[in-house]
Amino acid sequence: MTTRRRGEELEQAILRAAADELRESGYAGMTMDRVATRAGTNKNAIYRRWPSRAALGIAAYRMLSDENMPSPDTGSLRTDALELLRRANETWASPHGAILRGLLAAAAEDPELLSRMRERSGADTMDRTWLAMLERAAARGEVPPAAVHIRVATTPIMLLRAEYAMRGHPSVPDDVLVEIVDEVFIPLTRGRR
Repeated sequence: MTTRRRGEELEQAILRAAADELRESGYAGMTMDRVATRAGTNKNAIYRRWPSRAALGIAAYRMLSDENMPSPDTGSLRTDALELLRRANETWASPHGAILRGLLAAAAEDPELLSRMRERSGADTMDRTWLAMLERAAARGEVPPAAVHIRVATTPIMLLRAEYAMRGHPSVPDDVLVEIVDEVFIPLTRGRR
């Protein structure tokens, strides 16, 4: 006789199953039936925790994002920033990025889901990673302490997203990434007083 899973154990099993579905099938192929089967539960147990497929997809994507975001620490702000920007660019063009684009498309018509996605999709993890990078640079004396600011930290990623939108495809040439860091980000950090 098997023991029924409850609470956190069941929730983690559902999230792992949804994350596996996202990896294998993308958001478009992830169904509640397939997640339930993979998790060894029923759809009702899923819907009690996540009111929609998009909400579950966002939570599962967060799990994937948290797994994929180690922070570089090379001892140089420029090198760290280029590494993070290159990773973001690679991720956006990868199957992981395709999952995110599918979730964004699904959530585009629902402001509450977009807000939840911002909170839970890993964007806050990315923001913390960039802030931590700036804190290390300030501690080394590379930038003034005033540079450790959320708007400064998110500038490179926002510019990268603007490049995606303008180009219409999920890959930005490396020379553009270098320009974002060298011509905008580094001067911005050093000019904050």
